Amino acid sequence: MDRKIEKTSSVGSKLILGLIALLLAGYILYAYVIKPGSGTAVTVSQDRLTISQVRVSPFQEFITVNAVVVPMRSIVLGAVEGGRVDDIAVEGGANVSAGDTLLVLSNNNLQLDVMNRETQILEQMNTMRNTRIALQQQRLNLRNELLSHETELLQRKREFVRDSTLNIRGLVSPHQYETSLQQYEQVRLRRDLFAEQLALDSAATESELNFIAESLVNMERNLNLVSQILDNLVIRAPIDGMLTSLDAEIGETKSAGQRIGQIDVLDGYKLRAQIDEVYITRIDAGQRAAFDFAGTTHELMITRLYPEVVDGRFQVDLDFTGTIPESLRRGQSVRLRVFFSEDEEALVIPRGSFFQQTAGNWIFVVDANGASAERRNIRIGRQNAQFYVIEEGLQPGDQVVTSSYEGFANHSRLNFR
Repeated sequence: MDRKIEKTSSVGSKLILGLIALLLAGYILYAYVIKPGSGTAVTVSQDRLTISQVRVSPFQEFITVNAVVVPMRSIVLGAVEGGRVDDIAVEGGANVSAGDTLLVLSNNNLQLDVMNRETQILEQMNTMRNTRIALQQQRLNLRNELLSHETELLQRKREFVRDSTLNIRGLVSPHQYETSLQQYEQVRLRRDLFAEQLALDSAATESELNFIAESLVNMERNLNLVSQILDNLVIRAPIDGMLTSLDAEIGETKSAGQRIGQIDVLDGYKLRAQIDEVYITRIDAGQRAAFDFAGTTHELMITRLYPEVVDGRFQVDLDFTGTIPESLRRGQSVRLRVFFSEDEEALVIPRGSFFQQTAGNWIFVVDANGASAERRNIRIGRQNAQFYVIEEGLQPGDQVVTSSYEGFANHSRLNFR
């Protein structure tokens, strides 16, 4: 049997339609009340705004960095040998001369080691000297023995000459003549052989004596160096200057190579600046810089770059190209301008807080009647600590709002009151 199907209302559809309407109302409230659109205008007090003029002016691209006055030359003092601090002769901040005693260390182990090394070297030197004496004595003995051979050869030669003369006259027997000849030849050969052996021994002995002489010279030098090790326990000023720091206390132990202090040569100053790493490819030796001090602008030149980047910054040293201010003192900070270009004409506007809201993409331009300002797209190029260079969007003589846009950055027009 057929059954009648009754039509029911769609509760779900009604809920969806209600939700859409609610979202639409919220969007309209946000778009036109909470956040005005780009086509809206807002009235602001002209007194709270900074209005600047666009103009053509000499422009020089530079950055400003902090720099510190440092001595032209500094010497770092270090402990050549470790030891305990026994005496401090000079306090930090004093002027010192080359050779002045600054610090005295003691090291018993080092002293014992030096004594042992000196004893070993002296023993080696004595051994070398005894060897040299033995070689010289041996050479004398060989020469004396050669002299004996020469004497015997001379005697045999006289006997042979005598027997030869008598043999011609028939006064000696042939046997005696032959015996005399044989003895003479044996002594001569023995003398020649010994002379050859003596020549070889003399060459070897001479080489050995030269080696011993060089060894003794080196040993004496080593002995002097070993003796000077204890002198390293007394730290002296290597140059004239100011002892700007001395890190030592009586009884404190210093290790070899440890930094102890610093001496600054007070014959001139330079600046050392910290520069952000983003400029590392734009900084080079010979680049110009300047700072104002006591009403005068002082020129400098970058002479050294330290490529190591620490905490996002790298260091450069700058030398004065002119007169160094007399009142400048070590450790003093100055605000330094580092130039990237020379002076040239450019269309510029003063730097302002507007850049934080617009990123330099647009700006409010005041109308000719001075009663309002319209939003206009622009393009900013180079900049320095004072100006932005305008590449597009503005003309000389335009008036622009350069103060902060906080509170009305989303509007397209400002009405002044």
